[in-house]
Amino acid sequence: MGITGFTVEITTPISAAKMFNAAILDGHNLVPKLMPGIISSASISEGDVGVGSIKQINFTDAMPFAYLKERIDVLDKENFECKFTLIEGADIGKKLEWATSHIKAEPTSDGGCIYKVSSELKTLSGIEYSEEELQMSKNAATGMVKAMEAYLIAHPDA
Repeated sequence: MGITGFTVEITTPISAAKMFNAAILDGHNLVPKLMPGIISSASISEGDVGVGSIKQINFTDAMPFAYLKERIDVLDKENFECKFTLIEGADIGKKLEWATSHIKAEPTSDGGCIYKVSSELKTLSGIEYSEEELQMSKNAATGMVKAMEAYLIAHPDA
């Protein structure tokens, strides 16, 4: 049993406010549309996208698990920051005891932002995530941000 994780920083021309609103506050509506080959549906199963709310993401057969549920633990709309905990699905109980993620969109001087995703994972006894598995998670985070970016560039009034 050990703690591992990763951080990925993605620079985007989209403002921190727009990126945060699209990815965090409206992500459950957008990600199934933007990544239909991976995500079949997403919803807020409890709450109103505030602290304590539960989001559920259902995956297609392209993923090794059917769904995940995450609880929003911190939501700071003014500083474009969110922390959540994976509470069910994905690798919980199979490989992971728990997992948390911290997302922050930091404004840049050119009007864009640096979108940071930091995840921490506590594996079950005898389980280790390989560098390849962590890289896949980084790639997934980057892919989601780039899909949001493309959508927001194509739909500037969104």
